[in-house]
Amino acid sequence: MFDKLDFILEKYDSLAAKASDPDVIADQPAWQRIVKEMGEIEPVVKEYGAYKKNKEALADTEGILDAGGLDDDEKELFKAELSDLKEKIAAAEEGLKFLLLPTDPNDGKNVIIEIRAGTGGEEASLFGGDLLRMYLRYAERRGWKTEMIDLNATELGGVKEAILMIRGKGAYSRLKYESGVHRVQRVPETETSGRIHTSAATVAVLPEVEDVEVEIDPNDVRVDVFRSSGNGGQSVNTTDSAVRLTHVPTGLVVSCQDEKSQIKNKDKAFKVLRARLYDLALQEQNKAQADTRRGMVGTGDRSERIRTYNFPQGRVSEHRIGLTLYKLPAFMDGDLDDVIDGLITNDRAERMREY
Repeated sequence: MFDKLDFILEKYDSLAAKASDPDVIADQPAWQRIVKEMGEIEPVVKEYGAYKKNKEALADTEGILDAGGLDDDEKELFKAELSDLKEKIAAAEEGLKFLLLPTDPNDGKNVIIEIRAGTGGEEASLFGGDLLRMYLRYAERRGWKTEMIDLNATELGGVKEAILMIRGKGAYSRLKYESGVHRVQRVPETETSGRIHTSAATVAVLPEVEDVEVEIDPNDVRVDVFRSSGNGGQSVNTTDSAVRLTHVPTGLVVSCQDEKSQIKNKDKAFKVLRARLYDLALQEQNKAQADTRRGMVGTGDRSERIRTYNFPQGRVSEHRIGLTLYKLPAFMDGDLDDVIDGLITNDRAERMREY
């Protein structure tokens, strides 16, 4: 580990020297690439620098104690300092191990969230609408920008299917744990006998993918256009502006009708198709490593239930980490950080054990 840390420190110093070179500064794209690379490894450099200073202080303190000549009060003082330095060094070692873990290359990307009503009829659609509002509120709390790509709503205000784009720093790194089946237990508005029903909705979280990352052969995509429609099939557009893409080799179908412009709808639909193809490729790539890399999403199978929202008891239960919170109203209003932070911490612990 320390050989790797010394190499990173040397690399950082080399990059810093280049970044201050007038010729490099004059080439702004090159300078920006260097500064970006420095920023990526700077946390490791800072943590390693603090670790080395504490190691030096530890050696000095041990030397003073070994030399003798101290009265009892001085001995106690230096022993306390010695204990404090050892704790700091142990904590720094753990921090450095984590910082050296391979990072998810998608963590810095924007995110596409797909919500679909599952079992439960209209109640599942209403729950899908609740989840959509929950993620919109969470994005608002984090200062992220949102853009609706497609929305298939019901007459009662539910959501059969919604595709949402969220743009902002850390969007995918925090929301990637939301993929899976979300289960709700409550008395539906349409229920007259007061019985509690169990319904479900699925959530898929995909990183936004650039054109260069996934090449799509135009000959593999069938493009159909149709008229946009609103709730209950009411026409909201008299022109064929909605777009449906069918990727023939995989059978993936993407529709977009949120924009009045056919060109804009087509562009959005291709973004979603590209993200789905990328996700499909990642799933195939990770199949062989499923046992060792299941992390926070269990087996990686989206049919796996990850969370239960129990309205009568006002609780939300995150099954992957055994966490139950009795703050369901706040949670549905976008206060998700307690659960997401727990998932991130557990994910880090799992990866540390593998490392």
